[in-house]
Amino acid sequence: MRRFVKRIVLGVQYDGNGWQGWQKQPSGNTVQDALEKALRQFCNIEVNTVCAGRTDAGVHGVEQVVHFDTPLIRTPYSWVNGVNAFLPDTVAVRWARELELVAPDGDQFHARFGARARTYHYVLLNDKIRSPLLIGRAGWVFRPLDVEKMRAGADYLLGEHDFSAFRAAECQAKNPVKHMYSIQIRQQAEIIVITLRASAFLHHMVRNIVGSLIFVGTGKRSPEWMAELLAGRDRSVAAPTFMPDGLYLAKIEYDEKWALPQSPSAGIPGFLPLL
Repeated sequence: MRRFVKRIVLGVQYDGNGWQGWQKQPSGNTVQDALEKALRQFCNIEVNTVCAGRTDAGVHGVEQVVHFDTPLIRTPYSWVNGVNAFLPDTVAVRWARELELVAPDGDQFHARFGARARTYHYVLLNDKIRSPLLIGRAGWVFRPLDVEKMRAGADYLLGEHDFSAFRAAECQAKNPVKHMYSIQIRQQAEIIVITLRASAFLHHMVRNIVGSLIFVGTGKRSPEWMAELLAGRDRSVAAPTFMPDGLYLAKIEYDEKWALPQSPSAGIPGFLPLL
């Protein structure tokens, strides 16, 4: 009997602490390494995965989206619980969806190239004293931040722009032009959450934007400086890349026809009141 290949889509959540980012490395100490090892143990065959967006060391995934192709027949329940049995505590498959390799309309789901928008959260602790309870879960700024000035600066980034000023030197993206759909900055007591939603992000783009907004929030730069950075397209003029601790890949958006069982919320466990 012929075994038809299916495309399996997974929603993966992980704590980025202790991992050397998402992408496979010779060290074997990445989230992708851990996931593919678990899939190999569960399937008894090699499995190569494709993700929606690679994250750096220390960056967390609330809902990373991954796909791979396989002839194996398993229920979504089995894909979730079977693979999780072989994963470490800091990584978990939250849901699974089986799709035809090529849809009836001739289209094909792709975790990376099929994404229509991506959302990241950056969580900041703005307090004079660091909190041991938030190490690895939130960035820290001890100087008082003016959230209203940060919001004013963020407004200049909305729309379609060349984001070269916020692009890492090693970024491999062919086009630095991206569309920033929204930036929300919310505060509750000493916790500030910056949420960015865009068509796509360049390497280190979120952390570079956050670093520059912190310059604005502390009064080191004016809100209008953000517009100057965009126009100048010079990475060396913007603020240094901010720490990865508080960065969360929150949500990847796709065409509704794929009917992915994604969470309706892009909230971060532990920070729900702000999200």
